[in-house]
Amino acid sequence: MNGAEDIVTVVIPVYNDRESLSVAIPRSLKAMGSVASTFELIVAEDGSTDGSALVVREWESRDNRVRLLHNDERLGRGKALSRAFSAARGDIVCYYDVDLATDLAHLPDLVRAIREGYDIATGSRLLPESRIDRSGSRELASRTYNFLVRTILGSRVYDHQCGFKAFRKARLLSLLPEVRDTHWFWDTEVLVRAQRRGYTVKEFPVRWREGRGTTVKRKDVYQMGKAILRLWWQLHVEKG
Repeated sequence: MNGAEDIVTVVIPVYNDRESLSVAIPRSLKAMGSVASTFELIVAEDGSTDGSALVVREWESRDNRVRLLHNDERLGRGKALSRAFSAARGDIVCYYDVDLATDLAHLPDLVRAIREGYDIATGSRLLPESRIDRSGSRELASRTYNFLVRTILGSRVYDHQCGFKAFRKARLLSLLPEVRDTHWFWDTEVLVRAQRRGYTVKEFPVRWREGRGTTVKRKDVYQMGKAILRLWWQLHVEKG
């Protein structure tokens, strides 16, 4: 890909994140300016009730690089991302979480990997060089979850749920019709299905800090295991 001609789309999935948007939008515009000469920032606002859409509309009215993609009713994070990527103008599409947990200094690495020919690039909190700030309970849950994904689903990626990924849009759009999850497991399912198709994935270490108010509940652990087994069934039994 010719980096001088690439249009890059950044998507930020949002649900009741008005406060975080006031920081994420200006920082994103600044970071993207150093990565691409032509870019857009799509805020995939998923049925928020706290006025998040109003914040984005204000930015949209004064900066044509900002786009609001609003859903009246909540679709789920994964479905909102899929909808945004389908509407993106960029040849390279990427997303990260609105709390900017992953250091935006890694954004050039993310986009560069796609320009160099990879189909997918993803930040990782679980590589030896990664630098993270996270509670012990979440660290244990994350490592256990990712170990199970690698063992049961045959993935070669170490961290499936880091909210910091980029894609070659054409390749992603051809994959999305197969992806069934509409919420948090979307990230994992995309990576697993992509590898089964032979897509190339670049995983690199990042600096990451835990967001406020994030905890792991017993029901979350149950849902993690259930989602992994559901995808295994879809890949190995339904296909058979």
